[in-house]
Amino acid sequence: MEKKTKKLSIILDNAARDSKPTIQVSTIEKISLNESYIIQAESINLRLARGEKLTGLKMGFTSKAKMEQMGVHDMIWGRLTNTMEIQDKGIMNLDKFIHPRAEPEIAFLLKKNINSTITIEEAESCISGLASAIEIIDSRYKNFKFSLEDVIADNCSSSGYVIGEWHAPNTDISNVGITIGANGKIEASGNSNAILGNPLQSLVEAVRLSLKYGQELKKGMIILAGAATSAIAINPGDTIEANFGSLGNLSFNAK
Repeated sequence: MEKKTKKLSIILDNAARDSKPTIQVSTIEKISLNESYIIQAESINLRLARGEKLTGLKMGFTSKAKMEQMGVHDMIWGRLTNTMEIQDKGIMNLDKFIHPRAEPEIAFLLKKNINSTITIEEAESCISGLASAIEIIDSRYKNFKFSLEDVIADNCSSSGYVIGEWHAPNTDISNVGITIGANGKIEASGNSNAILGNPLQSLVEAVRLSLKYGQELKKGMIILAGAATSAIAINPGDTIEANFGSLGNLSFNAK
């Protein structure tokens, strides 16, 4: 298994580094769910070996509709690194992406190391702040098509993120209206309650899953709670903006 997962992790790492799509790795070798997370970890380790730093985790399939659509019964997660971060009102270099899309999310900043599962009642005590965020997803697979195992191996399409202004941990995020669009036109709208009913529940699940797969959660890490709307395409010259009501706006330019 070790030889197989390393081979597939290199294929995905090369696709991400060269910004060139590849075929689904599951068509090269049959992989299990557990193997897909091993491939993800090994692929990220190649990036860390080149000097990148692990900055947090992102959650996926945090809406029941999406889970049903994909025929799964649990969330998925990927890893974030420092080179994925784009500053609010900053520039996104499209040369580093294949077919990127943007999703509005809620971000949490961990205030301490977390070594055991937590409840939603305990979640607030684990964070030093929360913020609006945009995640940039960019599948390394041709035509943005993949199986469950493929997308997990591909770091759950994690490719970039933008973080807005941090707010107090007790800020109410259970019912925040959210929109995202390009060039002044709203393309998708939703609500923070689309994220598992309450984004704090996504933090609870992130802790559970990271512990299950041996990923430490450390003070200062960012947790992206999952998409509140459908993803929108990012095209050359676009200004992508998301509005989170009382949490504020954030944007970036794609060039």
